[in-house]
Amino acid sequence: MKIFKDRIAAGQLLANRMRNIQADLVLGIPRGGVVVAAVVAKKLNLPLDVVVTRKIGAPAQEELALGAIDPDGEVVWDSRLLKQLELKIENLKLKIREVKEEVKRREQLYRQGKSPLELNDKTVILVDDGIATGSTTLAAVRYLKRHGAKVILAIPVASEEALEKLRPEVSELVVLHTPEYFAAVGQFYHQFEAVTDEEVMYLLQQNGSSGHKAPFVLD
Repeated sequence: MKIFKDRIAAGQLLANRMRNIQADLVLGIPRGGVVVAAVVAKKLNLPLDVVVTRKIGAPAQEELALGAIDPDGEVVWDSRLLKQLELKIENLKLKIREVKEEVKRREQLYRQGKSPLELNDKTVILVDDGIATGSTTLAAVRYLKRHGAKVILAIPVASEEALEKLRPEVSELVVLHTPEYFAAVGQFYHQFEAVTDEEVMYLLQQNGSSGHKAPFVLD
């Protein structure tokens, strides 16, 4: 079932649904979520930033998220999955360290020396291109709340399983589609190409001064 032409189209539909919502800034979860977030930020005339979270993949099943790490290095675990796979956290120390290093690398790369936007006492719209399990999104939500933000979660498509985890955690939830069958986010997009670090950096540089060729047209 294809619903959205691409991430830009999803962002436009999401922004239309949110045009009466009051917020201070928009945050995207890299990489694909930043494309959707950039459209929302532009349409709502709000600043754009990122919150870098990254999943901890299961051994030999990298796409299966055991949990996720936020920019503070805090981990959100899927305890049900850990138990099901008979995995212990102490045996995942090497993987945790690798993921923490990747989160740090992305933060430094995307920000290019700039400080994050202030979160305390701000209402933020958190955006991703879709949610399957919810681990990386939950890590992002808890990170934002820990830093004093009120979180509005805005998602084009999400599984009901993920929304059950996330609904109690956020102040407001905006989701365009919750399909009965959900295997992967990409199944709901006609075009779902991988997003590069360069594209994320371009979208974050609102003045376009990076010298990069614009990879997206957001209008």
